[in-house]
Amino acid sequence: MRTEEERMMLIALHELDGIGWKSIERLLKNGDFSVQMLDYSNLDWEKAGLTRDKAQTVTRQLSKERIEQRRVQLVERGIEVLTIFDEQYPYLLKETHQPPWVLYCLGEQKLLHTLAVSMVGTRIPTAYGRRVGSVLAEELCVAGITVISGMAKGIDTVCHEAALKCGGQTIAVMGTGMDIIYPAENRSLFEQIVKRGLIVTEYPLGTPSHPGLFPQRNRIIAGLSVGTLVVEADARSGSLITADAAMDAGRDVYAVPGPVTSPKSKGTLNLIKQGAKMVTCGKDILEEYESRLSKERNDDTELRRLGEVKSLRLINENLTTDEVELYHILEQGPFTVDELLLQSHWVFGHLHSVLLSLIIKKQIIQLPGAIYKII
Repeated sequence: MRTEEERMMLIALHELDGIGWKSIERLLKNGDFSVQMLDYSNLDWEKAGLTRDKAQTVTRQLSKERIEQRRVQLVERGIEVLTIFDEQYPYLLKETHQPPWVLYCLGEQKLLHTLAVSMVGTRIPTAYGRRVGSVLAEELCVAGITVISGMAKGIDTVCHEAALKCGGQTIAVMGTGMDIIYPAENRSLFEQIVKRGLIVTEYPLGTPSHPGLFPQRNRIIAGLSVGTLVVEADARSGSLITADAAMDAGRDVYAVPGPVTSPKSKGTLNLIKQGAKMVTCGKDILEEYESRLSKERNDDTELRRLGEVKSLRLINENLTTDEVELYHILEQGPFTVDELLLQSHWVFGHLHSVLLSLIIKKQIIQLPGAIYKII
């Protein structure tokens, strides 16, 4: 059990410019990790495992005043800090490669100890991806699973919003400091999650958005979860980094199949080829953790209900088979009548009849130039 002084020293070192994960690892192995480090000389820091440049950096930056100033800033913002020394540190995350030394938390910290599945995907999803993400997030939350994502544009946002809408539990892992919301348009979502879920980041206050930080963030998303579901992703999507991190940590990986003609589905289809479990409804994930779900669902009532959901509830149950087929084609984007004739292989009269029926049922709309798209 580490002392409060040791905790504060870890937080202080973690926040110093130029002191990364491996530097702290060396200090923990070689040094007497205590407040006495505040009096270290450059040579002392070098003996403890730092290079000469980093030793000079620490000597120049580290001070009691700096530590106290940051402590006050965190308290004023209501940010709680977990270190790897703490009993409350999530055990799943601690089991991963290079777990963060420090986690900044805003919201319901208890969610770190709930059964969680991460949901990730492209920042520019199709209508199909949005509907799938929303439906699956809701189904998982209703069953008692906490949904974790990265609060990025696209699939991340869709899944967080679906979780909040159904009264479920959600955690957002940020790739910036807690005071820099990225993307900026997600400020409202950030505030909702703070009130009803949890925001976490390993980055100190003032850390701006940078492309290199987000792959690092993804290992936390995967590390907090028993499994990672990739909803929709192209062949080079950043969400595949999260899937790789999950595999490296020995966690489950799931993927939603999509149309083979859609570039946005290449990443998920490749994952399925590589052994990820294909997911078409919430039950496909929930059945893996049935024994760990809450006692009130031990009778499998919820799993049976979710298993009866047809076609992910993506469309109205009132649609005919042909209407469903045409709807799925239109999920890939707006199409002209000629393009729909080629895609469906129907005669014009039948296609026109199905299009008209979908318009009446308020599933699609017609745009100028005889172009059709889903609502």
